[in-house]
Amino acid sequence: MSGETLKLIQNDPWLEPYGSAIEGRRDFAVEKEKEFIQSDILSLSEFSSGYLYFGLHRRDNGWCFREWAPNATAIYMIGTFNNWQKNESYRLTKIESGNWEIQLPEDALHHNDLYKLLVEWNGGCGERIPAWCRRVVQDEHTKIFSAQVWHPENPYKFKNNDFKPERSPLLIYECHIGMSSQEEKTGAYEEFRKNILPRIAYDGYNAIQIMAIQEHPYYGSFGYHVSSFFAASSRFGTPDELKCLIDDAHGMGIAVIMDIVHSHAVKNEAEGLGRFDGTVYQYFHANVRREHPAWDSLCFDYGKNEVLHFLLSNCKFWLEEYRFDGFRFDGVTSMLYYSHGLGENFTNYGDYYNGRQDGDAIAYLTLANKLIHEVNPHAVTIAEEVSGMPGLASKFEDGGYGFDYRMAMNIPDFWIKTLKEKRDEDWSPSAIWWETTNRRKDENTISYAESHDQALVGDKTIIFRLMDADMYWHMQADDHNFNVERGMALHKMIRLVTASTINGGYLNFMGNEFGHPEWIDFPREGNGWSYKYARRQWNLFDDPNLKYHFLGNFDREMLKVICSVKNFQATAIQKVWDNDKDQILAYMRNDLVFVFNFNPVKSFTGYGFLVPEGKYKVALNTDDKRFGGNGLNDDSVDYFTQYDKLYEKDNKGWLKLYLPARSAIVLKNINDR
Repeated sequence: MSGETLKLIQNDPWLEPYGSAIEGRRDFAVEKEKEFIQSDILSLSEFSSGYLYFGLHRRDNGWCFREWAPNATAIYMIGTFNNWQKNESYRLTKIESGNWEIQLPEDALHHNDLYKLLVEWNGGCGERIPAWCRRVVQDEHTKIFSAQVWHPENPYKFKNNDFKPERSPLLIYECHIGMSSQEEKTGAYEEFRKNILPRIAYDGYNAIQIMAIQEHPYYGSFGYHVSSFFAASSRFGTPDELKCLIDDAHGMGIAVIMDIVHSHAVKNEAEGLGRFDGTVYQYFHANVRREHPAWDSLCFDYGKNEVLHFLLSNCKFWLEEYRFDGFRFDGVTSMLYYSHGLGENFTNYGDYYNGRQDGDAIAYLTLANKLIHEVNPHAVTIAEEVSGMPGLASKFEDGGYGFDYRMAMNIPDFWIKTLKEKRDEDWSPSAIWWETTNRRKDENTISYAESHDQALVGDKTIIFRLMDADMYWHMQADDHNFNVERGMALHKMIRLVTASTINGGYLNFMGNEFGHPEWIDFPREGNGWSYKYARRQWNLFDDPNLKYHFLGNFDREMLKVICSVKNFQATAIQKVWDNDKDQILAYMRNDLVFVFNFNPVKSFTGYGFLVPEGKYKVALNTDDKRFGGNGLNDDSVDYFTQYDKLYEKDNKGWLKLYLPARSAIVLKNINDR
């Protein structure tokens, strides 16, 4: 280090006692990069191109296949081309550094051929799916997974070549291809592209975050038990169909972020990387750290350069081959700590620098962010991290990890706790303000009221917590039910206060914008392999006779208001007023004033706030009849501030409003007074 204090510490002097640990972490990543690049000529991106070397590749004179398996004594390709029999013609040759290779003539393999590796080692052997393979399919009858040769005669060619994600702000629609169909089945890339993408574009989201892309043997794992890291899940369609989906999204101005899983891997040996070459330690730890104590999965050994090469190459592969626009890294907390964060109480800064952090994993995450932005400077990286590790979304040169955003995971936890434990009369605007704005000033976050986590079986979505069984009987547009009307009002208010206080981006899970009923439960033995709860009932939103369209339309108009301010996420948030007794909260961003009355029974007439002088027009009202409200205000009326000599020098006046119970209003200063 040069001796100059890192900007991360300059921005937060409370980190100064841990400066040596922060600098040491940064220096370790720098040294690790030098170690495996071993040259001033080779870049991190060039190092991370293993997918161009390993795996199956079509060459001018035939086929080339390579695999890393240092403990293997012999490897054979077996498949439909040789009746799945061990054959000397398909025997690999050991070359260097534990690598194996075979060159095959053009007619030895064909598009759609199925294959595996027969790996032999001292004392045993096993059939394995290649670690670097790009296509894995499951037999419909036997349910066995195999690698598949993918070399179509007319491969997909991208049409949109200059796309750059919009980040002002980043509005993310989290989605799962398989459960996007309205029918009780597994949805497909093509179906999503044709039917769902236009909905997302119309709703105003500028990014989708797709779950479960990497191949996983158990559908019900939600894609978090990955087996083949370079293969796009075939249960949704072909690689070309996924590329077409991404290309079309770019054409609509929608960035495509991949939910990438590098925090652990499935334990399966036949489908995954477990005991790939006969050892337990090829990709994973060999000791007690091998198995994740909570996730029934295997933990990567990030201290191995070969593992770093594999994972970094995986990041670059998805950016280059499929043109994903970035990644949401799953399970970052699990990677940061030897304990995986389990049983830890992160109550002070000392808990982040007490020697129980995994330096190898931290170096990997740091280098992964550096690589991703080297490959695509416009790429988006998001950390799903719950401990609050400082610097996660700070720049590498400032002493951070290099993520662009971190998930604001405190916010959905706060809403669940509030809905479960507090009466409406006890909702505290000051607590709402604190939870939605409490973050490090030098780190951008993705705010959200709920994601897929809050919708899984055993939990409840916000709308289901608010309405419960009344959703089944009282969602007709002309049905007046207190519980449903309360739920409708609070659903809109919760989303508005969460989305309008962002400092980076906002995320919504597929269908939750219109209050999709019930939970998510994938087909499994416990539910009779049913798809009933692993789909999205879009017809509920489309039916004007039901109330769901009120919520969906509000969500769309809410995003319009947010996007009406340039770089909304970067504008200062100024609290105007909060009063826990009245349950009123008001704040400003740019020329917008947001006013919330969380009081369940009391409406206020002439409730006043000091705001910049001018004329204000209603930009959004949760109580508007268009959104299922009561329409108690005339939103066509303009509001003028009232002069007060005491505040003349501040150019402020009193804005006096009628605030119906359980409602929020957004006013825009149109500055023409």
